[in-house]
Amino acid sequence: MSGTVKRVLLAKPRGYCAGVDRAVEAVELALEQHGAPVYVRKQIVHNRHVVETLEARGAIFVDETDEVPTGALVVFSAHGVSPAVHAQAAERELRTIDATCPLVTKVHHEAKRFAREDYDILLVGHHGHEEVEGTAGEAPQHIQLVETADDVANVTVRDPDKVIWLSQTTLSVDETMDTVRALRERFPSLQNPPSDDICYATQNRQVAVKAMAARCDLVLVVGSTNSSNSVRLVEVALQAGAGASYLIDYAREIDDAWLDGVETVGVTSGASVPEVLVRGVLDTLADHGFGTVEEITTAEETLTFSLPRELRPSRASR
Repeated sequence: MSGTVKRVLLAKPRGYCAGVDRAVEAVELALEQHGAPVYVRKQIVHNRHVVETLEARGAIFVDETDEVPTGALVVFSAHGVSPAVHAQAAERELRTIDATCPLVTKVHHEAKRFAREDYDILLVGHHGHEEVEGTAGEAPQHIQLVETADDVANVTVRDPDKVIWLSQTTLSVDETMDTVRALRERFPSLQNPPSDDICYATQNRQVAVKAMAARCDLVLVVGSTNSSNSVRLVEVALQAGAGASYLIDYAREIDDAWLDGVETVGVTSGASVPEVLVRGVLDTLADHGFGTVEEITTAEETLTFSLPRELRPSRASR
């Protein structure tokens, strides 16, 4: 038997970001304050465990506002919604709580501002993602979606000197900049967003994975398949030199064959993943002999967001 110590490198930061924490708490508080059921348009955050846990407490997840009974309470997810969705909710006299991440709201404000100034806006993002649909809905006549550098050849603009790019907040930083470089080759006057659109948490989690991936035979990313930032972490791990990388929702999904011949396992989690799921993975790895855990810290996160105004205590009750 080899005397090699099996070990885990645990990325930090990982898991919940400030926007996810705020959105999940918004649904929990809505249930406490108003009682079940509380309707939620789309998944509040892209994590299976979170959604199932909230469903057990009385949250009802729907795809569109027309599935919500007239006059009922509905929470808008962290990914944001278009003005048309707000209008539909008003028409149905729904009581709304907007749990859109403030960093997504920032991109919405940028889209409205540059549309008012009559720019062509090139939105780097994934077709069909709720965040992209919400942002594009702010200025549909001005926004074109650009998914990858390969799409750049098909982009047309009215005035090449009046073009700006914005992005979905949960993308891979490297892939986004590849697309932006291709856009700038076609449109040399392309302007950058006023401030970075890719979320601080997305960037931090990618940096942490890059710092450890080359030392890992295997990187396990805890997250759901519809979580853009979690899927990106698998890609980043492989690009940064990990021997293999897999996305899992739960520890029970770990295939024993993945651990054959492995000495170092990297573990991280997407920005919508509660820490309890990571702990489950660490416990399972310990059962397989990976009992040594070394935390790889590349940043400390202290940012918090205030709750949606509909859930803040009124001045009279303080």
